[in-house]
Amino acid sequence: MKRFNLWLLCLLLSLCALPAFAQQRPYTDGPVTIVTSVKVVDGQFENYMAFLNQSWRRVMEESKTAGIVSDFHVYGAQAHNPNEPDLYLVVTYPNMATFDGMTEKMEPIMTKVTKMDYKQADEASGKRTVMRNIIGEMMVRELVFK
Repeated sequence: MKRFNLWLLCLLLSLCALPAFAQQRPYTDGPVTIVTSVKVVDGQFENYMAFLNQSWRRVMEESKTAGIVSDFHVYGAQAHNPNEPDLYLVVTYPNMATFDGMTEKMEPIMTKVTKMDYKQADEASGKRTVMRNIIGEMMVRELVFK
């Protein structure tokens, strides 16, 4: 009987300790941002900025209206060497779930804004290599303190 009582006491103590282990994190997952690093070809900065203003910005604005994109920005940077980006395209999305079915969400917007189907848009993207080189992309997620 003493063994049973001891066992029961240990069980109760361990159950009381569970809330200490199950404490919540002091943050929640926030919005997701994609940062695209761009190296603009010498002499093409104004042409590339004109493209961004004409097509990219309009697609982003339409995506924002549709609730796909939360915010977007273009940042200029001073490259310290020839391999570093001199422009950053920064797009923020409400959450990670936004990326589910992204192609199906974005294709109608791209077609509406640019008047191009996906094949034409892909070809146009390839032609922009005379203006810029995409160095890479980075995905970051904000951790929002409670």
